[in-house]
Amino acid sequence: MRLLFVCFIAILTIVSCKKKEDANAAKTMLNVKYGTDTRQAMDVYLPANRSTGETPVLILVHGGGWSEGNRTDLNAYVDTLKRRLPGYAIINISYRLAANGQNLFPAQEQDVKACIEFIYSKRNEYKVSDRFALLGASAGAHLSLLHAYKYTAPVKLKAVVSFFGPTELVQMYNNPPHPLVPLLLAGVTGATPSTNLSLYQQSSPYNFVAAGSSPTLLLHGSADIVVAASQSAILHDKLTLAGVASQYVLYNGGGHGDWSAAVYHDAFNKVEAFLRLHHP
Repeated sequence: MRLLFVCFIAILTIVSCKKKEDANAAKTMLNVKYGTDTRQAMDVYLPANRSTGETPVLILVHGGGWSEGNRTDLNAYVDTLKRRLPGYAIINISYRLAANGQNLFPAQEQDVKACIEFIYSKRNEYKVSDRFALLGASAGAHLSLLHAYKYTAPVKLKAVVSFFGPTELVQMYNNPPHPLVPLLLAGVTGATPSTNLSLYQQSSPYNFVAAGSSPTLLLHGSADIVVAASQSAILHDKLTLAGVASQYVLYNGGGHGDWSAAVYHDAFNKVEAFLRLHHP
């Protein structure tokens, strides 16, 4: 009987340790809802050995002109970042799209805010810290920059990374690198700068830069005909004037995301270094 009792205790101990180990193993949760719309969803990638005191959170926001695209567009970014930043929780989000007169601005801005609030509310369950950063591409970069500068609750972002994102929508409308750009902006806002200047101003990250704004990394191609490189340049200048840590990288000949593997490799080297410095 004594031998049986000892074996029973040993088994319970092993099972208990196994449960504790599994509870903090790496975990992937796909299509987690943060709202009621089908687009209000995210994929969550949690690293092993995470904790509320140590694990930083990096949230990815896809592009697509605010009117198309999906978080799966950034799956390659997820894979790259998981390898480079293995201790990070990486969350890849979708948001409502402005199309056919529905979900016009500022719906996308509101969704990013709602998603961050949801993730913040789950940080104890996910075992992640309150050290959040955003990384976006194109329209997703615009939304990331806008949130970073405009909102400090429930958490102020430690850093923000923009891959060729719009920053000042009035200038983008009035001086487009391509004649279709004003049509796109009018379609997703339901207005022009002359009919609703306030909406364009309130949707422009450039207008919310202040001395305490989040450190910012701006990556852009010099030959971008969708979002002119000047959009990143003017933001970098304003951040510098405000005393905000900012890095602007211009890739000569690069278009709107149609970069070579070598350019992307360099870009992610810079992303990794920037986040390790400002979002450890």
